[in-house]
Amino acid sequence: MVVSGAVTLANVAAVLEEGRRHVDEGVRVIDLGEVTEMDSSLLAALLAWLRDAKAKQGELAFAEMPEALRTLARLYGVDELLPVAGASH
Repeated sequence: MVVSGAVTLANVAAVLEEGRRHVDEGVRVIDLGEVTEMDSSLLAALLAWLRDAKAKQGELAFAEMPEALRTLARLYGVDELLPVAGASH
């Protein structure tokens, strides 16, 4: 799944539901490389998708995470909860 464009409070509900459908279908990587604008609501969506995947005993990772999102995750103290696709740690 590729998330693209702006993901803000204004549209996060639709993005969240689309992501949930993909997670339910077994998607294991969500690509964030095409996100052009974001706020903390995107971070909340990522955490919700992780919970959904874990509830189904699945795994989920995020690719091409924008630096601004990484910074937000560090500020909120949840950066260690977000698996990065292809990372070896």
